[in-house]
Amino acid sequence: ELQNGIDKTNEVTKNDLLQNKEIFFTYSEEDIIDSDIFIVTVPTPIDTFNNPDLDPIKNASELIGNTFYLRGKNKSIKSKPLVIFESTVYPGLTEEICIPIIENLIKGKVNLDFLCGYSPERINPGDHRRTISSIIKVTSGMDEITSNLVDSFYSSFIKAGTHKTKSIKIAETAKVIENTQRDINIALVNELAIICRKLNIDTLEVLDAASTKWNFLDFKPGLVGGHCISVDPYYLTYRSIMAGYIPRVVLAGRKTNDYIGDWIIEE
Repeated sequence: ELQNGIDKTNEVTKNDLLQNKEIFFTYSEEDIIDSDIFIVTVPTPIDTFNNPDLDPIKNASELIGNTFYLRGKNKSIKSKPLVIFESTVYPGLTEEICIPIIENLIKGKVNLDFLCGYSPERINPGDHRRTISSIIKVTSGMDEITSNLVDSFYSSFIKAGTHKTKSIKIAETAKVIENTQRDINIALVNELAIICRKLNIDTLEVLDAASTKWNFLDFKPGLVGGHCISVDPYYLTYRSIMAGYIPRVVLAGRKTNDYIGDWIIEE
Protein backbone atom coordinates (compact mmCIF):
# COMPACT_ATOMS: atom_id res chain seq x y z
CA GLU A 1 0.00 0.00 0.00
CA LEU A 2 2.73 2.46 0.93
CA GLN A 3 4.64 1.62 -2.24
CA ASN A 4 1.48 2.61 -4.14
CA GLY A 5 1.09 5.85 -2.20
CA ILE A 6 -1.74 4.64 0.03
CA ASP A 7 -1.78 5.73 3.70
CA LYS A 8 -4.93 4.51 5.46
CA THR A 9 -4.46 7.00 8.31
CA ASN A 10 -4.61 9.89 5.81
CA GLU A 11 -1.67 11.56 7.55
CA VAL A 12 0.50 11.55 4.43
CA THR A 13 -0.64 12.37 0.91
CA LYS A 14 -0.02 10.12 -2.07
CA ASN A 15 2.32 12.69 -3.59
CA ASP A 16 4.37 12.87 -0.39
CA LEU A 17 4.81 9.11 -0.41
CA LEU A 18 5.58 8.70 -4.10
CA GLN A 19 7.70 11.82 -4.65
CA ASN A 20 9.86 11.63 -1.52
CA LYS A 21 13.28 10.50 -2.73
CA GLU A 22 14.68 9.95 0.77
CA ILE A 23 12.36 7.11 1.75
CA PHE A 24 11.48 3.77 0.24
CA PHE A 25 9.39 0.80 1.34
CA THR A 26 10.45 -2.82 1.10
CA TYR A 27 9.55 -6.30 2.31
CA SER A 28 13.01 -7.71 1.52
CA GLU A 29 15.45 -8.11 4.42
CA GLU A 30 18.37 -7.81 2.00
CA ASP A 31 17.41 -4.15 1.51
CA ILE A 32 17.99 -3.28 5.17
CA ILE A 33 21.25 -5.10 5.84
CA ASP A 34 23.34 -1.92 5.52
CA SER A 35 21.12 0.14 7.85
CA ASP A 36 22.57 1.63 11.04
CA ILE A 37 19.31 1.83 13.01
CA PHE A 38 16.44 -0.66 13.06
CA ILE A 39 13.11 0.40 14.61
CA VAL A 40 10.62 -2.35 15.41
CA THR A 41 6.95 -1.29 15.49
CA VAL A 42 4.74 -4.35 15.24
CA PRO A 43 1.36 -5.15 16.82
CA THR A 44 1.32 -6.69 20.30
CA PRO A 45 -2.21 -8.15 20.53
CA ILE A 46 -3.81 -10.55 23.01
CA ASP A 47 -5.24 -14.02 22.41
CA THR A 48 -8.73 -15.30 23.19
CA PHE A 49 -7.70 -15.83 26.84
CA ASN A 50 -6.46 -12.21 27.17
CA ASN A 51 -2.85 -13.37 27.31
CA PRO A 52 -0.15 -11.55 25.29
CA ASP A 53 0.24 -12.82 21.72
CA LEU A 54 3.98 -12.42 21.22
CA ASP A 55 4.20 -13.96 17.74
CA PRO A 56 4.54 -10.62 15.85
CA ILE A 57 7.33 -9.27 18.06
CA LYS A 58 9.11 -12.64 18.16
CA ASN A 59 8.95 -12.83 14.34
CA ALA A 60 10.29 -9.28 14.10
CA SER A 61 13.16 -10.16 16.45
CA GLU A 62 13.97 -13.17 14.28
CA LEU A 63 13.98 -11.01 11.16
CA ILE A 64 16.38 -8.58 12.87
CA GLY A 65 18.58 -11.48 13.97
CA ASN A 66 18.67 -12.93 10.45
CA THR A 67 19.47 -9.49 9.05
CA PHE A 68 22.34 -9.05 11.52
CA TYR A 69 23.61 -12.52 10.60
CA LEU A 70 23.67 -11.58 6.91
CA ARG A 71 25.22 -8.26 7.87
CA GLY A 72 28.01 -10.10 9.69
CA LYS A 73 28.90 -11.85 6.44
CA ASN A 74 29.65 -8.44 4.92
CA LYS A 75 33.07 -7.63 6.34
CA SER A 76 32.95 -4.07 4.92
CA ILE A 77 30.31 -3.04 7.50
CA LYS A 78 32.14 -1.95 10.66
CA SER A 79 29.50 -0.08 12.68
CA LYS A 80 27.46 -1.72 15.43
CA PRO A 81 23.77 -1.75 14.46
CA LEU A 82 21.25 -0.21 16.85
CA VAL A 83 17.84 -1.83 17.23
CA ILE A 84 15.06 0.10 18.96
CA PHE A 85 11.81 -1.57 19.95
CA GLU A 86 8.72 0.67 20.03
CA SER A 87 5.94 -1.90 20.38
CA THR A 88 3.95 -1.86 23.62
CA VAL A 89 5.11 -4.75 25.80
CA TYR A 90 5.10 -5.82 29.43
CA PRO A 91 8.03 -4.79 31.67
CA GLY A 92 11.09 -6.90 30.89
CA LEU A 93 9.97 -8.35 27.56
CA THR A 94 12.63 -6.57 25.47
CA GLU A 95 15.46 -7.98 27.58
CA GLU A 96 13.86 -11.36 28.36
CA ILE A 97 12.41 -12.27 24.94
CA CYS A 98 13.58 -10.03 22.08
CA ILE A 99 17.28 -9.63 22.81
CA PRO A 100 17.91 -13.38 23.45
CA ILE A 101 16.28 -14.23 20.10
CA ILE A 102 18.67 -11.89 18.29
CA GLU A 103 21.69 -13.07 20.30
CA ASN A 104 20.91 -16.72 19.55
CA LEU A 105 20.60 -16.14 15.81
CA ILE A 106 23.83 -14.16 15.46
CA LYS A 107 25.72 -16.19 18.10
CA GLY A 108 26.66 -12.86 19.65
CA LYS A 109 25.92 -10.52 22.53
CA VAL A 110 24.06 -7.26 23.02
CA ASN A 111 26.39 -4.27 23.66
CA LEU A 112 29.21 -6.19 21.98
CA ASP A 113 27.78 -7.11 18.58
CA PHE A 114 24.71 -4.85 18.49
CA LEU A 115 23.07 -2.16 20.61
CA CYS A 116 19.50 -2.17 21.85
CA GLY A 117 17.10 0.46 23.13
CA TYR A 118 13.41 0.92 23.78
CA SER A 119 11.24 3.95 23.01
CA PRO A 120 7.49 3.33 23.30
CA GLU A 121 5.48 4.62 20.38
CA ARG A 122 3.28 7.59 21.12
CA ILE A 123 1.12 8.29 18.13
CA ASN A 124 -2.51 9.02 17.44
CA PRO A 125 -3.19 7.70 13.91
CA GLY A 126 -5.01 10.20 11.73
CA ASP A 127 -4.44 13.11 14.14
CA HIS A 128 -3.05 16.02 12.11
CA ARG A 129 -2.46 18.15 15.23
CA ARG A 130 -0.62 15.71 17.48
CA THR A 131 1.96 14.53 14.97
CA ILE A 132 4.97 12.38 15.83
CA SER A 133 7.32 15.36 16.17
CA SER A 134 4.99 17.21 18.54
CA ILE A 135 4.71 14.42 21.15
CA ILE A 136 7.41 14.02 23.82
CA LYS A 137 9.30 10.73 23.29
CA VAL A 138 10.35 8.45 26.14
CA THR A 139 13.75 6.85 25.43
CA SER A 140 15.98 4.21 27.01
CA GLY A 141 18.87 1.87 26.31
CA MET A 142 20.64 -1.22 27.63
CA ASP A 143 23.49 0.90 29.02
CA GLU A 144 24.34 4.59 29.37
CA ILE A 145 26.12 4.83 26.00
CA THR A 146 23.19 3.25 24.14
CA SER A 147 20.69 5.29 26.12
CA ASN A 148 22.42 8.52 25.10
CA LEU A 149 22.58 7.35 21.48
CA VAL A 150 18.86 6.50 21.37
CA ASP A 151 17.95 9.80 23.02
CA SER A 152 20.15 11.76 20.62
CA PHE A 153 18.58 10.01 17.63
CA TYR A 154 15.01 10.88 18.61
CA SER A 155 15.98 14.38 19.71
CA SER A 156 17.12 15.05 16.15
CA PHE A 157 13.53 15.05 14.84
CA ILE A 158 11.16 15.15 17.83
CA LYS A 159 10.58 18.88 18.26
CA ALA A 160 8.63 18.38 21.50
CA GLY A 161 11.72 16.88 23.15
CA THR A 162 12.53 13.57 24.84
CA HIS A 163 12.48 12.04 28.31
CA LYS A 164 15.36 9.64 28.95
CA THR A 165 14.69 6.92 31.53
CA LYS A 166 17.27 4.99 33.53
CA SER A 167 16.32 1.58 32.15
CA ILE A 168 14.36 -0.17 29.42
CA LYS A 169 11.98 -1.65 32.01
CA ILE A 170 11.02 1.84 33.22
CA ALA A 171 10.21 2.92 29.65
CA GLU A 172 8.22 -0.29 29.02
CA THR A 173 6.21 0.19 32.21
CA ALA A 174 5.59 3.88 31.50
CA LYS A 175 3.90 2.93 28.23
CA VAL A 176 1.56 0.29 29.62
CA ILE A 177 0.55 2.46 32.58
CA GLU A 178 -0.39 5.37 30.26
CA ASN A 179 -3.13 3.33 28.63
CA THR A 180 -3.99 1.37 31.79
CA GLN A 181 -4.64 4.61 33.65
CA ARG A 182 -6.96 5.79 30.89
CA ASP A 183 -8.75 2.42 30.89
CA ILE A 184 -9.38 2.64 34.64
CA ASN A 185 -10.60 6.25 34.44
CA ILE A 186 -13.07 5.32 31.69
CA ALA A 187 -14.18 2.29 33.71
CA LEU A 188 -14.95 4.57 36.65
CA VAL A 189 -17.24 6.86 34.65
CA ASN A 190 -18.81 3.84 32.94
CA GLU A 191 -19.69 2.45 36.34
CA LEU A 192 -20.99 5.88 37.31
CA ALA A 193 -23.21 5.82 34.20
CA ILE A 194 -24.69 2.48 35.26
CA ILE A 195 -25.35 3.76 38.79
CA CYS A 196 -26.85 7.03 37.51
CA ARG A 197 -29.18 5.14 35.15
CA LYS A 198 -30.38 3.04 38.10
CA LEU A 199 -31.04 6.25 40.07
CA ASN A 200 -32.56 8.11 37.10
CA ILE A 201 -29.82 10.78 37.14
CA ASP A 202 -28.26 12.40 34.04
CA THR A 203 -24.63 11.19 33.98
CA LEU A 204 -23.32 13.97 31.72
CA GLU A 205 -24.92 16.62 33.94
CA VAL A 206 -23.15 15.06 36.91
CA LEU A 207 -19.80 15.12 35.09
CA ASP A 208 -20.33 18.74 34.00
CA ALA A 209 -20.92 19.73 37.60
CA ALA A 210 -17.95 17.75 38.92
CA SER A 211 -15.68 19.21 36.20
CA THR A 212 -15.95 22.66 37.78
CA LYS A 213 -13.39 21.47 40.38
CA TRP A 214 -9.87 22.24 39.23
CA ASN A 215 -8.41 18.76 39.76
CA PHE A 216 -11.31 16.67 38.47
CA LEU A 217 -10.35 14.49 35.49
CA ASP A 218 -12.95 14.94 32.76
CA PHE A 219 -13.59 11.50 31.28
CA LYS A 220 -16.76 10.52 29.45
CA PRO A 221 -18.48 7.10 29.59
CA GLY A 222 -18.42 4.92 26.49
CA LEU A 223 -16.91 1.99 24.66
CA VAL A 224 -13.20 1.25 25.00
CA GLY A 225 -11.64 -0.17 21.87
CA GLY A 226 -8.74 0.33 19.53
CA HIS A 227 -5.40 -1.47 19.55
CA CYS A 228 -4.12 -0.08 22.84
CA ILE A 229 -6.40 0.83 25.72
CA SER A 230 -8.38 -2.42 25.72
CA VAL A 231 -5.23 -4.53 25.28
CA ASP A 232 -2.27 -2.98 27.12
CA PRO A 233 -3.65 -3.51 30.67
CA TYR A 234 -3.62 -7.26 30.04
CA TYR A 235 0.13 -7.09 29.31
CA LEU A 236 0.69 -5.44 32.68
CA THR A 237 -1.56 -7.88 34.56
CA TYR A 238 0.05 -10.86 32.79
CA ARG A 239 3.53 -9.89 33.98
CA SER A 240 2.26 -8.94 37.43
CA ILE A 241 0.62 -12.34 37.91
CA MET A 242 3.87 -13.99 36.78
CA ALA A 243 5.60 -12.05 39.56
CA GLY A 244 3.06 -13.31 42.11
CA TYR A 245 0.63 -10.42 42.46
CA ILE A 246 -2.93 -10.27 41.10
CA PRO A 247 -3.66 -6.61 40.19
CA ARG A 248 -7.22 -6.13 41.42
CA VAL A 249 -7.86 -2.54 40.30
CA VAL A 250 -6.55 -3.04 36.76
CA LEU A 251 -8.56 -6.23 36.23
CA ALA A 252 -11.68 -4.63 37.73
CA GLY A 253 -11.40 -1.79 35.24
CA ARG A 254 -11.04 -4.24 32.37
CA LYS A 255 -14.03 -6.25 33.56
CA THR A 256 -16.18 -3.12 33.73
CA ASN A 257 -15.17 -1.88 30.28
CA ASP A 258 -15.58 -5.32 28.72
CA TYR A 259 -19.13 -5.40 30.12
CA ILE A 260 -20.16 -1.89 29.05
CA GLY A 261 -20.92 -2.93 25.45
CA ASP A 262 -23.42 -5.52 26.62
CA TRP A 263 -24.94 -3.02 29.07
CA ILE A 264 -25.44 -0.43 26.30
CA ILE A 265 -27.21 -3.03 24.15
CA GLU A 266 -29.38 -4.09 27.09
CA GLU A 267 -30.34 -0.47 27.76
